[in-house]
Amino acid sequence: MTEHSMVKQERAARTRDALIRSAAEVFDREGFPVASLAAISSLAGVSNGALHFHFANKAALADAVEEAALTRLLAVTDAVLPLGASRVQLLVDVTHGIAGALRGDVVLRAGFELSGEVSRVPRVDLREQWRRWVEETLEQAAAGGELRPGVAAGDAGGAVVAATVGFEVLGARDAEWLSASTVTRFWGLLLPTLVPAALLADLEVGGTHPL
Repeated sequence: MTEHSMVKQERAARTRDALIRSAAEVFDREGFPVASLAAISSLAGVSNGALHFHFANKAALADAVEEAALTRLLAVTDAVLPLGASRVQLLVDVTHGIAGALRGDVVLRAGFELSGEVSRVPRVDLREQWRRWVEETLEQAAAGGELRPGVAAGDAGGAVVAATVGFEVLGARDAEWLSASTVTRFWGLLLPTLVPAALLADLEVGGTHPL
């Protein structure tokens, strides 16, 4: 590959990334149904022709935003668990990580919002991806004896997903719903109903480290 070709490829990749971020910002601000390609291309600083070179239509742009958002989601949920570490603590930590990422990353935020958009079928449903991760983590916690007797992993997962997706939806209008203090208070309320008293003292509701 010639140097000229490499420069063209790099420029095309930068343009595509700029369009994805601009689409996320417009979707986040205006909502997918009313967002216009003209507004997206203008925000990205490119022509409509350049936009259509990369994306056939608004639906293709939405798919690309979702895929980029999934990469960001997996970067948080794929945290390596230290040997012997608590699965419940991992869930608490990742929940804090997701809330922080939603506050600061418009691509992730738009990806979650697109999952709830009724006017289109999502290619990547981030809320469903999150639900599966939460439920799998709680099933592993139950298998390791980290949940109270009688607490079903599925029931616990439903409560966590409902609350955290609720924080995500409400946080679109009021960032306080995605604050560390909100997530900490949620876990302070929920953990005593999920975890045996002997294990509760070892858990940090505010998270053990930034993800």
